[in-house]
Amino acid sequence: MEQVLHPTYKTSTPSQQSTGIKSLGIPTYVYAVVFSSFCVIIGLIWDICWHLSIGRDGLLSPPHLVIYVGAIVSGLFSGYEVLRNTFAGNALEKSKRVKIWGFFYSSLGALFCIWGAIAMLTSAPFDDWWHNTYGLDVTILSPPHTVLALGIIGVQFGAIVGVLAIKNQTAFIFSGDEAAKKLRNRVLYVMFVLSAGFLLTMWFTLLSEEIDKRASHSAIYYQISAFAFPIFLLAFGRAFPSKWTITAVSAVYVAILMLTMWIIPLFPAEPKLGPILNHIDHYQGFKFPLLFIIPAIALDILKNRYAYLNDWKQTLILAPAFLLIFFVVQWYFGGFLLESPNARNWLFGSHYWYFGSNPDWEYRYKFAPWNLESPVGLIKGLGIALILSLVSSRIGLAWGNWMKNIKR
Repeated sequence: MEQVLHPTYKTSTPSQQSTGIKSLGIPTYVYAVVFSSFCVIIGLIWDICWHLSIGRDGLLSPPHLVIYVGAIVSGLFSGYEVLRNTFAGNALEKSKRVKIWGFFYSSLGALFCIWGAIAMLTSAPFDDWWHNTYGLDVTILSPPHTVLALGIIGVQFGAIVGVLAIKNQTAFIFSGDEAAKKLRNRVLYVMFVLSAGFLLTMWFTLLSEEIDKRASHSAIYYQISAFAFPIFLLAFGRAFPSKWTITAVSAVYVAILMLTMWIIPLFPAEPKLGPILNHIDHYQGFKFPLLFIIPAIALDILKNRYAYLNDWKQTLILAPAFLLIFFVVQWYFGGFLLESPNARNWLFGSHYWYFGSNPDWEYRYKFAPWNLESPVGLIKGLGIALILSLVSSRIGLAWGNWMKNIKR
């Protein structure tokens, strides 16, 4: 039977298909939304460093502009994709799309990106009004920041969904030769790993106030981590099967946080708001990444080793492995970051300090009593963390199964 090709993905001759990215049938909007996902996470981390170093500035501060660029690019390219599918797409193209409001035809990824962009741009005047009405804040999750965060997650998840949909269409919509298909899959894998790593970084950023190094010797630190991260790591590992997907996604998260922590403090910055208790002349860095890249390596090894087991049995292996390895690694590393003089440098960044906080605070470089637990309390807390890890891991595998089958 003759194969019917989607016009947008129509390929040329085999020799042309193997020569470069333009012949891989990946829509431009997918590249655009992955770029947008990168812009918003870089802009967000920069904005946090701005608040720590300079204070609350105007609506159009440089980090805000980077975030808005990400929102605008995502919204415009995704919106164009919807309009093109609706008014210029043929019946086959429309059959591969989601129909919305009984008229428009959109890919699922573009839909997430559009709504995310709208939420992000809506949050801008809301944030400005909030500060003008209620004053300054130094919390990450104020109401306008929450709207912004939901928008960013929408854009970043839309990028992931967009990449997965194109990847999952390869078998029935792309007729290139084997070399072209392999190159297409490699390009999509890189785009997926980047997009998933950006979303993982965003997720950590939202939780960073609750899982600061000062809490690394308390049970709540591991309870939050055990519930928050396996769901994403295992979902990503299942959505785009490869030997080292979870590790690669975690490596992107590590790279983003470490590079921003190393680069941003190279630039001068001076506080503009009082009280100024910690006099600084350069940007303060954000956070050193959690070391869940180490349990991520174990998760990749175990999921490949026990791939023949059903999801429930895999959960019983993967969840305890994540918690045990993460606890051992982070317990000691958290203590190192907080207490060791060897961590107070550009490499680990434990010396960075908000300009409005007293630099001579007695617990700046040691655990406060309220962040320590008795052995019995810690063991009980870790038991709860294990349950949370099991729940998170099982949900993550189910979510990954859903994403693995996205074709629209």
